[in-house]
Parts: sequence; structure tokens; C-alpha cells
Amino acid sequence: MGIGCSKHYIIMTNRPKDPGLKVTAYIREYLEERGASCTICADNESEEQIRLKEGGGDLHSDCMIVLGGDGTMLKAARETAGNGIPLLGVNLGTVGYLAEVEPVALDFALEKLLREEYTIEERMMLSGRVLREDGSGEEAQVHALNDVAITRRGPLQVIRFRIWVNGQVLNSYGADGIVIATPTGSTGYNMSAGGPIVEPGANLIVLTPICPHTLNTRSIVLRAEDEVVVEIGEKQSGQDKALSREVEVNFDGSRCLILKTGDRIKVTRSSKTTSIMKLSERSFLERLHRKMSE
Repeated sequence: MGIGCSKHYIIMTNRPKDPGLKVTAYIREYLEERGASCTICADNESEEQIRLKEGGGDLHSDCMIVLGGDGTMLKAARETAGNGIPLLGVNLGTVGYLAEVEPVALDFALEKLLREEYTIEERMMLSGRVLREDGSGEEAQVHALNDVAITRRGPLQVIRFRIWVNGQVLNSYGADGIVIATPTGSTGYNMSAGGPIVEPGANLIVLTPICPHTLNTRSIVLRAEDEVVVEIGEKQSGQDKALSREVEVNFDGSRCLILKTGDRIKVTRSSKTTSIMKLSERSFLERLHRKMSE
């Protein structure tokens, strides 16, 4: 299909990273001059707000062009998960593992986009649900493209974790936290915590402790179909157990829930996926080498 056909694109912009919306305006003008239509959104707008901008109804577009860094891409992934809209990232940030297009190659990328010279990668996501110890029920399900991270809240204290996989006890240890990551998220918090880097098209789950207080705790790679349950344990002896421990669970570093002693979080593969648009034939290993050499 050639240039000039009726196409619609959503442009989601991280406004602080595009001062004056100069790049946004350039992309919009470029696409509209070639017969496409565009909807401009800020990265803090919800799916409902984006849908209203499009005129209501189901959220639909040929592509969402995301201007910013990996954080903006993760926000876009949460808003488009499961509806089939592919994401194309323009890297206005720093590392940019998810945002493929660099500003210097913007014209070339937009031309390929209009000519439909791309491939689509379906990336697995995680689904997390909190089970309260007091029996108050389960929290609403939350989805993440990168990771589910459990970290301490308040004073610097070791967190005791109990971990089950498919109903069987896996481990129990103290650490500053734990990261449950997808292959896409392996280059994020998981990598910073010493976990393995995984080819993003793989289907698996990585469990990585954050600063474990033991000599024999390492990352564990599980099947994508496995169910992981993490329970927040009691405070260590010598600490005031009358005070309930509180920790934070973050989904892609954004949506945050508070857990207390005895609460559990169940993490499984999500039924939703994120569609990532690839314009370049450069492999993940080539991109990884380039990023690590910068």
C-alpha cells in the first residue's frame, strides 16, 4: 500500500522532552501532508481521554507514535494493551531500549511507516493481583510490560519474602526487594539488580532479588506459563513486630500499591500483549551492543 492512502496515527508526546512540541508538530505536518490524519496526546492522558479525542468509540489507529523515552513507551503500552495498536517509539530520552527511532533518522522512519515497511513484535506482559491477608479480597488486576517490582517503604529495613511457583515453595529470603520481569523488562530494573538480559521476543519470566542478604540467591528464569506468588514476611527478630511492615509494589514503575505483612501478590502472564513496531532490520543483539557502547 503506497503513500497517500487514508491512515490515522496517534502521537503521544512526553511534553518536557519535546519543548514547544517542535518534534510533535514536525511529525504531524509530515504525515498530514501525505494524506494521513493525526491525534495529538500528552503522555499523562488516559485511554478514555485519547478515545474522546478520537471521537469516542473503540480506540483505533494504524499506529501510536510515542515521543519520549522508555517510560513514555511503558505508559503507552498500558493504554493500548490488548487493542492491537502497534507502538513506534521516537527516542527523546537517554537509553531508549524500547524507543527504536532516533531523531536524526526521523524522516526515513516516517517514510517507512507510511509505506508499511515494518514488522510487528508481540511482547508478553505480566498481570499482578494483590491478595490481602485480612481477607478483604483481591485487588483489581494490573498489567505491566516491563516488570512488577516489590521494594521497601519507609526506613531502610530488610524485607522477608516467601515465594511460591505453581503452588510449590521456591525460596524464602531477606532482600531489599524483588523484581519479576518480562523479557522486554530484562534491560530495566532487572538488569540494574544484576539479572540476565533476555531477547525481548522470548516468552519467560525472570525473578531477580534486589540486594539479597544471602550468598546463594540468584536470578531464576521461569516459564511464561508459571504462576508466581510472593508473600511479605514478618519483621526480623529484634524489630518491633507490633508495627506492621509496609512495602510498595510497582507496575512498570508507575502504578503503585501498598502491601503489608501477610499480604501476597500473584503474578502471571497477562492475557494482554503489547505490539511493538520495528522499522529496522537491526537485531536485538546489535542494538544491545550499540547501547552498551554509548
